[in-house]
Parts: sequence; structure tokens; C-alpha cells
Amino acid sequence: MSEPNSAARLAEPPAREPEAPVSGRRADLLAVAAAAVLVAAATAVGLYYNRPHSGVIIFVSAPPLFADWLPHVGPGSVFAVLVAVSVVLHGPTLAARLPWRGALAVGYLASLAWIFSLAMVDGWTRGFAGHLTIPQEYLHEVPGITDIPRMLREFSSRILDFQPHSWTTHVSGHPPGATLVFVWLDRLGLHGGAWAATAVVLVGSLVAVAVPATVALLGRPETGREVLPFAVLTPGAVWIGVSADGLFAGVTATGLALLALSAKGFADGRRYAVPAGLAAGLLLGFGIFLSYGLVLLGLLALAVAVLGRQWRAAALAIAAALAVVGAFAWAGFWWLDGYHLVVERYYQGVALVRPYSYFVWADLAAVTVALGPAVVAAVRRGLGSPRRALLTDPVLLLGLAALAAILFADVSGLSKAETERIWLPFGAWLLPMTALLPRPGRRWWLAAQAATALAVNHLLLTGW
Repeated sequence: MSEPNSAARLAEPPAREPEAPVSGRRADLLAVAAAAVLVAAATAVGLYYNRPHSGVIIFVSAPPLFADWLPHVGPGSVFAVLVAVSVVLHGPTLAARLPWRGALAVGYLASLAWIFSLAMVDGWTRGFAGHLTIPQEYLHEVPGITDIPRMLREFSSRILDFQPHSWTTHVSGHPPGATLVFVWLDRLGLHGGAWAATAVVLVGSLVAVAVPATVALLGRPETGREVLPFAVLTPGAVWIGVSADGLFAGVTATGLALLALSAKGFADGRRYAVPAGLAAGLLLGFGIFLSYGLVLLGLLALAVAVLGRQWRAAALAIAAALAVVGAFAWAGFWWLDGYHLVVERYYQGVALVRPYSYFVWADLAAVTVALGPAVVAAVRRGLGSPRRALLTDPVLLLGLAALAAILFADVSGLSKAETERIWLPFGAWLLPMTALLPRPGRRWWLAAQAATALAVNHLLLTGW
């Protein structure tokens, strides 16, 4: 993806009102302190619920995160620290000086190293190759899927629990696209948990490229460079390497980046505009067949369309996305039928006893950990930005669309716990707001992001 030039027709946002440095830094630290209090409160209340005879069952051992308390080090510990130190010390400089495509390539490789090293803190089997092979995961069902058309036709009939051929937890809880990814890998000869985890990490690492590239394509190239190191060292990398939600985040983030590329292509009269728009629609359309909740990414797609100001790109993407929906319907799976059945299946399990009154705010605490302190401070600055810049500044509009998606998902009650991984595709789009942090202190914020991820990965054994 090329760097936007000064001839781009996308309007530059108006200058932001200056903020007193001291009061701004103090407000940032207060926002982080408030987030820490939220996490501490969720931990304290969750641990109280975990006591015998509390009368409440949350099925979360290390609230608010779905994990077990297990301080440990592993093969990836030293490498993870080295990657973190390298990105903190050299990431901002390289992002600013390298040619844009080179910066994105280095960012992708750094993200890959960061995610893999964090996974390897738990060891090869427990941290990487074995995560997707447990009985609740997708790979458990792959050997039994010998006829893909039949699987799609019968998929909905096997969603509900307590029947002889019910799908396992993660397969039943998602549309068939998620399972198909791992079936296709198996058909290509890439059998087993190691190959599945490799695919997840390779695709999940695209988030570090797609998010800053989208910001750059929407008229803010320098901002894209500023965001890149934060996209690499996101604490969410802890879960990208161990759950299929990392793959979901990579697929949909790439789709949104291609939508921005298509808009720029139409603005500049480039030939890639049409194929980029169609590819964007195919990826985003397939995204809602990876996870039902990803339909909320329509808010992000709308934000990209508004910022790109090229409705031909949006029209192409919509047409391609509808073609994906039509293909699944023709094959025998209707998305709305699956959604209604999965809600019923959801309340056949632990969601029936997990209290909404706790998770409606504890879920926000969990996703705060995955976002990290830098994003918390950046969101504080974003919410205080002038409203007149909203429709022209990708940092603000993408961030607010991501916040809206998270809040919609939260109040729905369909994500009780595990939001540190489930909301990765939404949280990634709060990363552009880190460009609002004052430049002199950004390395300290980067260090705080890395420290958060390292602390979580070394103190807890994360689930899934």
C-alpha cells in the first residue's frame, strides 16, 4: 500500500486546540488510574464470587480475565523482552524514517515476533501448538467433516446443545466460516494444532499493518507512522497468538484497509480501486461468518466510507459482501437462523448463570487490560478533542466507531467474560488514538504497553 501524497483529495483535519502539557499528562495518568481501579474492582468482586457459598457462579478463575493464576517463565520470556525493548527504543524512529512500505514490512515482522514470543512464554505445546486442539475448539471437529456441502447444510441443526451430534463449544458458537478455515487448512495438508496456530499468528499479525495503513490511506500518513509501534506492541497480542479471534481481527482489519485503499484509488483514478473494493467486501462479508458479533464492524466500515468520501468503493464492498452472504445461503446456511440458534445455545451454557450485573462492567475491565494504558490515555484525549474534526479525522472517527461497537456488544449481554479476546477486532481500531499522545512521552507509553503484556503473560495462564 503506498503512502498518500499531498494531492490526495481527502481533507486534512483542522488543527486541534492546544492542551496544557502538565494538565494533559495529569489527566492521562488519572484516566489510567481510573482504569486500574476498574480492573481492581472487577478482580475483587470476581474473587469474592469465586468463594464457596457466595451464591454466584462466574466460571472465571482470574477475574476479570479468563485465565488461571500461574506465575511462570518460559522459552519465549527472554525473546519477548528483547522484542519489547527493541520496539520501544527503535520502533518510533524506524517508523518515521523508513520508506512507508518498508516500515509496514518491518512492523509486520516485529508484530509476528512479539505475538509468537508471548505465546512461547507458555511453551510450545501449552502456549502454541496445543491451544486449538482442546475438546472445545475447532480442530476437535475437523476430522469428522468429510463433506463440506453437507456440513453447511446441517450446520444450524447441530448448534443447540444436549443432542447426539451437537457441535463443540466454539464451533457451535460461531458461524461456519470459522470452522471452514481450519477444515481448508487440513485439506491443504496442514494438519494439527501447530499449523492452525501458525495460520492464526500469521493472519493476526496483519492487524499491525492494516490499522496504521488505513489511517495513512485516509489522509494521515504521518499519523499512520506514529501508530505503527503501538499496533505492534499491543497487549492484545497475548490473545492474538492463542485464539482464533486473532485471526478474525486480522481478516477484518485487512478488509477495512482494502476499503480505504479502494476509496483512495477512486480518488486518484487508480486501476486498483475496483479490485480493492471487491476484495474488501469479500473479507468483511466473510468476517460475519467468522463470528456473529463482527456484524458490528459495519460501524467501522461506515466510518471508513465516510472518511474516504468515495461511495463507489462502499458500493463495491457491499455488493461483494452480499455475494458472500448469498453463497452461504445457497450452500444451506442462513446467517439469521444461525444467530437465533446460537443465542439459545449461549443460554444453555454458563451464560445462564454468569450474572449480567457483574459482567456488564467487568467485561470493560477485561478489554481495558487487552488495550493497555496507552490506549486508555489516548481515548481520554480523543473524547476531549474538538467535535468539528470528527468527520474528517480518521483517528477520532475510527476510534469512536470502535467504542460504539464495544458498547453495543457489552450491553447486549452476549459476551459475558473472555472479552479480552472476543473484542480484539474492535479494540484494534482504538490504536490510532495513540497518535494523540504527546510525542515526548510516547516511548514511556510504549513501554507501559509492553509491560502490561509481559505481566499478564508471565503471571497468568490465559485460556483458549
